[in-house]
Amino acid sequence: MAAMPPPIADERAGLKEYVAAQQHAFRAIAFGLTDEQARSAPSVSALSIGGLIKHVTNCQRGWMERVAAAPQLAASDQRPMAEQAADYGDEFVMREDETLAGILEEFDKQNAETIRLIETADLGAAVPIPQDVPWFPKDVPAWSVRWVIFHMIEELARHAGHGDIVRESIDGATLYELLGAVEGWPETDWLKPWTPAEV
Repeated sequence: MAAMPPPIADERAGLKEYVAAQQHAFRAIAFGLTDEQARSAPSVSALSIGGLIKHVTNCQRGWMERVAAAPQLAASDQRPMAEQAADYGDEFVMREDETLAGILEEFDKQNAETIRLIETADLGAAVPIPQDVPWFPKDVPAWSVRWVIFHMIEELARHAGHGDIVRESIDGATLYELLGAVEGWPETDWLKPWTPAEV
């Protein structure tokens, strides 16, 4: 996948390509990391690369469940709130028993499902807004699938930006250097694809 989305012919293609570009950014941010590095939180934030990828995987899953259920309300989580809260907190942490490869495998599966729904869902279908979430609006009954996909672009881009800072704090690598390494760009006077540091 190129560093920038290709030219687009219509709205659906634009939504798909911009979501895919943000998904791809996480692959670049994680490129070349060990499990230990992916688990580390080297910046002022508690976020790690592994934790961020877990979060955006689950974030996509939750929103795509709403898209798949539209125009019905997606099934709500019936587990006790303490259990739900524990799972939510776990989304942001790469545990010692997890590997970056395993986290990326789950991420790739969810990415494919997100893209499939963007390609097939009715963009105008109503996505009912759960009224028990404090930060969701109470004066709007539904979003559209289109709105949800735009929101996915926003969520992925925000967290990819977090990931850029965390990755640079780990080893100094920046996104275009990493994309160059992932995609095999030639070295130029102004951009050298990332390579692992000599040890």
